[in-house]
Amino acid sequence: MIRRLLLVLVSVCSMSAAADQPAVVAQAKALGNTAKTLRYAFPIAESGFDPAQISDLYSRTVAAAMFDAPLEFEFMASPARMRPNVAAAMPEVTDDFRSFTFQIKPGIFFADDPAFKGAKRELTADDFVYALKRHYDPRWKSANLYVLENAKILGLSELRKELIAAKKPFDYDRDVEGLKALDRYTFRIRLAEANPRFLYNFTDGSFTGAMAREVVEAYGDKVGEHPVGTGPFRLAEWKRSSRMVLERNPNYREVFYDEHPPQNNARLVEVAAKFKGRRMPLVDRVEISVVEEAQPRWLSFLNGEHDVLENVPAEFSNLAIPNNQLAPNLSKRGMGMIRYPRADVAVSYFAMEDPVVGGYEPHKVALRRAIALAVDLDREIRLVRRNQAIPGQSPIGPETFGYDPAFKSEMSEYNLPRAKALLDLHGYVAKNGDRWRDQPDGKPLVLEYATQPDQVSRQLIELWKKNMDALGVRMVFKTAKWPENLKSSRAGKLMMWGVGWSAGSPDGDTFLALGYGPNKGGANHARFNLPAFNSVYQAQRMLPDSPERLALMDEAKRLMVAYMPYKIHAHRIFTDLNQPWVQGYHRNIFVREFFKYVDLDAQAPGRAAR
Repeated sequence: MIRRLLLVLVSVCSMSAAADQPAVVAQAKALGNTAKTLRYAFPIAESGFDPAQISDLYSRTVAAAMFDAPLEFEFMASPARMRPNVAAAMPEVTDDFRSFTFQIKPGIFFADDPAFKGAKRELTADDFVYALKRHYDPRWKSANLYVLENAKILGLSELRKELIAAKKPFDYDRDVEGLKALDRYTFRIRLAEANPRFLYNFTDGSFTGAMAREVVEAYGDKVGEHPVGTGPFRLAEWKRSSRMVLERNPNYREVFYDEHPPQNNARLVEVAAKFKGRRMPLVDRVEISVVEEAQPRWLSFLNGEHDVLENVPAEFSNLAIPNNQLAPNLSKRGMGMIRYPRADVAVSYFAMEDPVVGGYEPHKVALRRAIALAVDLDREIRLVRRNQAIPGQSPIGPETFGYDPAFKSEMSEYNLPRAKALLDLHGYVAKNGDRWRDQPDGKPLVLEYATQPDQVSRQLIELWKKNMDALGVRMVFKTAKWPENLKSSRAGKLMMWGVGWSAGSPDGDTFLALGYGPNKGGANHARFNLPAFNSVYQAQRMLPDSPERLALMDEAKRLMVAYMPYKIHAHRIFTDLNQPWVQGYHRNIFVREFFKYVDLDAQAPGRAAR
């Protein structure tokens, strides 16, 4: 007991400045040997924890555990269903989906932090107003600003443009019609246009979570290293691109497990009944490692060092889930398996402003289509993704409105003769006596593809190389860490890059946003800007879910297929494994911080030493 406590205290002493040291030490003493610690790994490094600056899945997963949005998705509901989180009730929606009034529960407090100078800091409506305004502040370079600007909150975009033109700092105190705190616990948002699904944005604390102005002003540009929210966890330790430790927030309000699963799912019904009324979070601590290579992630799970394996690495799928069933040896050990389609899409984009692969002229469109036709997608899914994906026909992913499993397009077609004929027709032929094709003007045709140093990325670019060699197109690869590629991509410095895009809500708009012109530098990594597409995209956004909206979404999908700013590869199917001592494990693809809903049997045999 004494040795264990000393180890905890040593760990605490080395924690990041993100934590309030006295409070963390006191918490560690209180937890002692009884702390329930959930351990698992990310395959990709995080970039930070400031909701106004982050857009990647892994940073947002951690941030969602610390920051509260007004609403949340029910963890076990199917189909997806929203409910109040820190809101006292569902917002009042009026003026034909143009006005949204939120009432916040009183008596909710931020985690302790030196920025509050020893006082307990209550959550107020002003904290949500301030947090939303931060996305409009050019200082933070919000990658999610496009979501709010597309919603056309009255006055905010105009204020941003005015201050940029005047070269003045963003004025947080300027009153705007579209975003106001009406009293201490009430704020209202007004839009210029109807937006029937606007509330989806307020289910994700990693995007619209409340922030205290004192914290941002105290830490300045380092605020992403000092996340302070009202959520169930606080950041206790952070070693960038290596390890994140979350610990229970002592100031977290009373929240009790109360889930309502589909009655035809006996396992979830049993879990919901067993956990009902228990105070959350159910674990005290979450330790997340960054392990980019698949083999050590797999072995750490097999050895009981990790409690959960998110998405069995493709290289080990035949060992873990032969024929998509849990392997007998793992089943005998009592492990659990959950298999589910992701609301996501894996793509390779073409930078539309690049002089080689970009442009809207017929020969540039033909080049991109030829490259896409030369990608052997069936081989990619079989050999690299180990059949843990389905071919992508459009950008819209499964489990969202707008996804049509019957929709077929050129995206999944592998046709090397047709690809060669397209290039021949438009003048992409070898002009220097060698086997490599040149551009129509005689300049060398060389594709540059950004990639990462992990095994799956290496396998994917090997396949790219074989495919392009067969097409007679030279291709080179630039390797960097994922956060570095993300930064370069936002700045428009990459010619091609392969990424995944996940939906945070059950709607296909988030995928069509990849092609919307004003989203350049945000969701639109390809920097695609086609007036016809922009018009259709805007029109579908304003409609309620209906056959009319589906028809517009189909038109938008066809335009993206025709102009090919993105080569759509696949929609991934995830299979998670959990150790027998993990209780209540479930995945809702629209709930990032699943770990607040799971429990651990601390006395179970086979657990690695904690």
